[in-house]
Amino acid sequence: MPALAPELTRDGHVATLLLRRPRVANRLEIDDIALLREHIASVNANPELRVLRLRGAGKHFCAGFNIGSVPGVDAGALFEALADDLERARPVTVAEIHGGIYGGATDLALACDFRLGARSTEMFVPAARLGLHFYRGGLQRYVTRLGLGMAKRVLLAGETLHSQQMLDCGFLDQLHDTPEALGQAAEALIAQLLAMAPLALLGMKQHLNAIARGALNEAALQADIARSVASQDLAEGVRAWSEKRQPVFRAC
Repeated sequence: MPALAPELTRDGHVATLLLRRPRVANRLEIDDIALLREHIASVNANPELRVLRLRGAGKHFCAGFNIGSVPGVDAGALFEALADDLERARPVTVAEIHGGIYGGATDLALACDFRLGARSTEMFVPAARLGLHFYRGGLQRYVTRLGLGMAKRVLLAGETLHSQQMLDCGFLDQLHDTPEALGQAAEALIAQLLAMAPLALLGMKQHLNAIARGALNEAALQADIARSVASQDLAEGVRAWSEKRQPVFRAC
C-alpha cells in the first residue's frame, strides 16, 4: 500500500480511517477512492466493529478530489459511490473535522452519522466555479441534511461557511475550540455509542438514513424491530435499568 494512502486501523469495536496527505490538505487521488471503498467493505464485513471514525492528518480534514485529475475523469461518479458506501456503512460513522473541508469532502462528511468540528474549520465547494456539476447523491444529502436554501448558498453561490455557520446550519453536530478538545469530544461520543445495544443502534441507524432518502424498506424495518424485541440485549437492558447498573450487551 502506498505510504500516503488512506489508512484503516482497528481498536476494539472502533475502526478509524485516516486520510494521510497533509501537505496537500489530504486531497484524494483516484486510487485513494478505490482503497477507501475497500476499507469500508472490510469494516462492514467485521461484525465486531460498531463505530467507524473518519479523520484527516495534519491541519486539514480533506480538500476533496485532486482537481488536476478531473478532466476526462467522472469524479462525480467516483465520489458518489464512495459517499454512498459511507452513508450505508454498517457501523455508526463519526467525522472528526478540523481545518479545511472542501469540494466532495463535504459530502463525505454529510454521509456520516455525526460530524464534530473545531473552530479552525471552514467549508467551500468550488464545483460551479470549475464547471463541475455535483452528482445526484451529493445534491440529495445537501438538501436533506441542510435544507434547500443552504444547499443553494453552498453549491450555487459558492459561499464559504466558517465553523459557527457550519454548526448553526446543521452541518456540524458539535463545535469545539481546539483540535485537542475535538479529539476528546469524539472519544466521548464514541464511548457513548459503544454503550448502546448494538442491534437497536445499528438497525435504527440504517432505517433513519433510508427514511431520509425516501427509501424505507418497511419489511426490513419490521424484521429488525422483531429481532430487537426477541433479543437477549433487550432483556438485559430492562434488567440493568431496574437494577440501576450499566447493561452488558452481547449483540444477540
